[in-house]
Amino acid sequence: MKIEHIGFNVKEPQAAADWYVANLGMNLVKQGGPPTYGRFLADGPGQTVLEFYRNDKAPIPDYAATDPITLHVAIVSSDVRGDRKRLITAGATPAGEATVTPEGDELAVVRDPWGLAIQLARRGKPLS
Repeated sequence: MKIEHIGFNVKEPQAAADWYVANLGMNLVKQGGPPTYGRFLADGPGQTVLEFYRNDKAPIPDYAATDPITLHVAIVSSDVRGDRKRLITAGATPAGEATVTPEGDELAVVRDPWGLAIQLARRGKPLS
C-alpha cells in the first residue's frame, strides 16, 4: 500500500495552496471548485501529496494551538536556518529556534499563515 495524500481542513484552501506552491516549491496537481475548493499539492519529487480543502461539515482545527510535537508537516531542507528565515519573511511565524539533535539532525519549526506547523529538517542520516 501507498499513502495517496494527507488532507488538512483550512479556512482558505486556495490561499494556503498558493503559499505552499510559492514558498515550499510544491506543485498543484489537482484542484476542485465549490464547496470545498480542494487543492492537491505534490512535493518536488512528486512522492508526497498534501490536500488543502474547506469542509464546513467538520470544525476547522485550531492548528496554531496544536503543539508541533502533536502535528507537523516535515520538509527536507539543505539550509534549515536560511529556509526558516525565508519562510518567516513570507508570512510564517517562528515556533522556537533551529536546533541540532545528538544524532546530528538539524530541525526548525515555523507555522504557516494558517497556523499549521512546518518542520524543516536536515537529517544527519537521511530517512530514505
